[in-house]
This record gives sequence, structure tokens and C-alpha cells, in this order.
Amino acid sequence: MAGCVLFVEVPGFYAAVARADDPALAGRPVLVGGDPRKRGRVQAASAEALAAGVEVEMPMLEALRRCPTAKRVPTDMTRFREASRRLLALLRGPLPSLEPFGLGGAFAAVDADGAEALGGRCVREVGDGLGLPLRVGLASGKFLARLAAREIDGESGVSCVPAGGEADFLAPLPADRLDGVGRKTAASLAAMGATRIGEVARLGRERLQEAFGPHGLRIHACAVGEDAEPVRGVRHPKSLSRESTLESETRDAAALREGLAGLAQQLEDELRKSGLAARRVAVRVRFSDRGTTSRSATLPHATQAAAELCEVAERLLERTHAGARPVRGLGIQLALLGAAGEVDRQLELF
Repeated sequence: MAGCVLFVEVPGFYAAVARADDPALAGRPVLVGGDPRKRGRVQAASAEALAAGVEVEMPMLEALRRCPTAKRVPTDMTRFREASRRLLALLRGPLPSLEPFGLGGAFAAVDADGAEALGGRCVREVGDGLGLPLRVGLASGKFLARLAAREIDGESGVSCVPAGGEADFLAPLPADRLDGVGRKTAASLAAMGATRIGEVARLGRERLQEAFGPHGLRIHACAVGEDAEPVRGVRHPKSLSRESTLESETRDAAALREGLAGLAQQLEDELRKSGLAARRVAVRVRFSDRGTTSRSATLPHATQAAAELCEVAERLLERTHAGARPVRGLGIQLALLGAAGEVDRQLELF
């Protein structure tokens, strides 16, 4: 059965997460990035803001001038990484083996038969489970699949480049859609008479290599739809973690145990959803003076249970200065992950 590459991506990931967190932002332009008073820049923008002329990496002050109705949301990397972990955990249901691409995207190698239906399932599950839009591209290679997803009109949908139809799909697109073709390279290509990808392809391999060196070979390969780079999928993440900032600094042991219990329960939920179990537990403590410390332990057997995770975390916490020093934040990280079914079978052998 023929295979293909499936690419999934949440468009404007940071802005989409901010909207999912705050329903009041629905339909309103959103800009994510730094404080305009401190020369902050745009890190992500919603479709409405992009349509108003906003560009990623432009100064936030200029972006707000171009789109005065936009709501600026400060960058919260802890929240965005958490949303990314949840996204990948959900996608590993229909797509067990994933190669992450940034925080909001991933590649998967799938069978061509049923691939469009599989893409539609991903769109529905991410929308229903996380309230996020999702674009899915299907093609013979990674570059084409990514391009197909990004050419979709609207925030969600599935686009397929059929085998043999690569040239027809690529030909009319602007040359700057090619990997590695920025403004300067696009200007050089235009000077050579190539403003569309089809025209770039017709320049030929030798001429592009002569003009751009080894980089020209990559440009030519993309322009003709050749992409042999494999999908380097992994069946599960190497680690999982959860962190929380306490409402106020505390030395109270009961409050710290309660905080660890909440984190352990969140991790159990994700482990069970992903069909995983963990053998290594680490606790990270952030003190009110911004100092941090961590302690870790390897378990004799893997577990998914919040009670076991919390028990180990509490013992690790006792090995820190928590209590003697006021604590502002807590975190638990799990490692040495494996499929829960495999762990159970190994334990039965002994």
C-alpha cells in the first residue's frame, strides 16, 4: 500500500491558544508578543491581523498602528508549551508516531488509502478536544505536505496533493513559498525571470546551482516536488512535565503537598490518555527569591498512578529546602516513558 506524508499545524499557534483560553477574543484580531513600550515584537498574529497588514517579527507598535482593533496578548511560553504537549498527546490517538514541528505542528507517515479521512478526524478531534483550528496537508513529501496545509483557505481543513499532481499544484504559487527563498533570493530569482514556482523549475538544476551554489539544488528539488527527507517519527515523547505557580509564596507543607497532588493528577490523566507509564520522577522547586532546585528518583517499576507519583514527589520535596525557604512554584517531570501495555507484560514475566 502506498504511503504519504501527513502534516498537521495549528495556524498562528500562539494566537489560537490565546483565543481558546479567552472566548471573548473570538472574531477579534489577536497579536501575541512583547510590550510595545519596550520595543516588543509580534510573535504570532491571528488571520484578521495578518489581513490588516501585520507581519510576524514586526515591532508591536507598528502592528497596533496597522490593526488598531487588535488585542495584544503577552507571550506566555509556559502556557504555550503546555498547549503543545496537549496537542501532541491528542494527535497521538489517530497518529501514534509523530515528528514534532515547532510547538503547533507535526509530521506523520501514513498510508495513502484513507489519509484524507484520517486528516479530517484530526481536525475534528483537535477542534472538539482543545478548541483549536487545524490545517492538514497530504502529499508525497514533507515540504509539499506543509505547503498544502498552509495554502488552505480558512483556519481549518484538509488539502491533498495527489501523486503525479505535484507540478500542477506548485507551478502557479509564488517563488517565495519555496523553502529557503526569502526576499533577497526571491528578488534574484525574479531578475532571472522566475516569480512563480513553475518558472523556477524551468530554470533547471544547473542554472540554479550556478546562481546559488548548493542551496540552489534544494531550491530546484522543492520546485519540482522532489523531497526524499524521511519522517522521523517517535511513538511517544521522551518526557512529560507539569508546572504551577502558587497563588502566593508559602512555607506550608500541606499546601505544597496539595500542589504536588494536583500536578500528579494532571500527569496521570495524560499518561493514561497516551497509553504511557513512567519510571523516573523529578521535582522542581522555584523559591520566592527566584532560585530553583530539583531532585529526581528512578522507580523500580513504571507507573501511571497519581498516588504513586505524588508519594515519590513528596519524598523528593523533603530533600529540598522547601519550607525552610518560601516556595513560589512547583513542577513534576516524568521520564523513562514506555507503553503501559509493554510495562505490564514485562512485570508479569517477573
